Amino acid sequence: MAASTDPQVVIIGCGISGISAAHRLVKAGFQRVRILEATERSGGRIKTGRLGNNITEIGASYIHGPSEENPLFCLARDYGLLDPQALTQENQAMDVDEYPPWVPNWFSSSGQRLNAEHVNPALELFHELVAETSQFKNQEETQWASVGHFIRSEARQRAAERWKDKDETTRQLLQCAISTMLKVECCANATHTMDKIDLAGFCMYKSLAGLDCTFPSGFEGLIENLMSELPTGSVTYNRPVRCVHWNNTGSGVNMVTVECDDGERITADHVIITVPLGYLKKHHSTLFCPPLPAHKLHSIQRLGFGTCNKIYVEFESPWWDADCEVIYLLWKDEEDFSDQVSDISKSWMKKMAGFTVLKPSERYSHVLCGWIAGHESEYMETLTEQEVRRSITELVCTFTGDPTITPKRILRSQWFHDPWTCGSYSHPAVGCSAQDLENMMEPLPTKGSESQTLQVLFAGEATHPCYYSTVHGAVVSGWREADRLISHYSSISPCRQPDLTL
Repeated sequence: MAASTDPQVVIIGCGISGISAAHRLVKAGFQRVRILEATERSGGRIKTGRLGNNITEIGASYIHGPSEENPLFCLARDYGLLDPQALTQENQAMDVDEYPPWVPNWFSSSGQRLNAEHVNPALELFHELVAETSQFKNQEETQWASVGHFIRSEARQRAAERWKDKDETTRQLLQCAISTMLKVECCANATHTMDKIDLAGFCMYKSLAGLDCTFPSGFEGLIENLMSELPTGSVTYNRPVRCVHWNNTGSGVNMVTVECDDGERITADHVIITVPLGYLKKHHSTLFCPPLPAHKLHSIQRLGFGTCNKIYVEFESPWWDADCEVIYLLWKDEEDFSDQVSDISKSWMKKMAGFTVLKPSERYSHVLCGWIAGHESEYMETLTEQEVRRSITELVCTFTGDPTITPKRILRSQWFHDPWTCGSYSHPAVGCSAQDLENMMEPLPTKGSESQTLQVLFAGEATHPCYYSTVHGAVVSGWREADRLISHYSSISPCRQPDLTL
């Protein structure tokens, strides 16, 4: 139970980290917890949509590493939101390092279907190189400037040795397949190019055991369950925050004032900031008064935040195999291991790495989810839906060699131009380190200040030291900041979830 002082806690942002923090505080006995949400809905980057009769995820799609160690999996299981397959011990025990053993179909831009076995050497080499990045953990200096630089350099050298006995056409095919996989990796990291990902930073990420799974009825079901357990009226919607006025002087007045866009001023003992890093990067200078300390500001600038969008496409009938789970697109002119295009306005579609196949069922028709990251993805957002549909139609006809295939309908995400996110999720940009993630989660006033009152706290996926970019990282970060306040008000050690920050 919280102390009798009954502190007022204001949480900015009703995404999963803000909801998780509120949930934890309310369960611990805090009576005055209020969430301010800039939009008209809860969930933030968790957003479920529809394409005809099909459930689609505009935002987060997967539980990465669904096993007992993953709090998101445990929540989804306890609310009864997962299908039986995801709950099996076999699924939970699979250690795939977030590369699910999906059944692929490969198509070439020459209009040919490729034999997946012929492309396997490229996949094996690519996954081998990604796995080898772990050797750079905690290394401050390496001879490679980035993950992209390492993969390209090593791929060239090893491909020349291993594939020297193959004919020229096969060698070119395998090299183009490496380019495809680099683009897939750009989507996983929400980056324009893997040249922007720090090699040591890339190793900070910790994957969990379990075969990635989805929510059969939509990710928003989790939000609805969590929200139903908060007191009525906990959230004020359509209430953007203009500025958080905090006290850095230690002069005795420790209240924080939250100034809303509509002029409302809310006093609080503690404010938990859960806005996306993309929003912080753009608005930090006006969002805090006094400004953030220099070291915290520099970390916000050093950490990366990029865009990965989805384009859902529904077809009358499948042009892929019945057992296919992922479709990879191989562009014939990309032997140079490229993961970005030279003329975005003309060739943005070349950044499309491929599609994942939505599981067909009685509810679903034939739907694919296309993935695209980086500046090409941001450019796609500026096009009309009709233009995107025309480009997708051209793409599919080119790769299948069948000019009659026409999508029934499409639905795409537009996270970069969403004013409250300014992108999709965070990544370890070149030059950032574990210290930057530590700085991200450090409360204000900072250590050493006269005032030690936990006025402003920070949560969200970009504040987790090893689960950044994930929903479970966002959940754990919300719990972490709630626990910080619970500890602050209680001499009894709070009942904690398993420590997930190691």
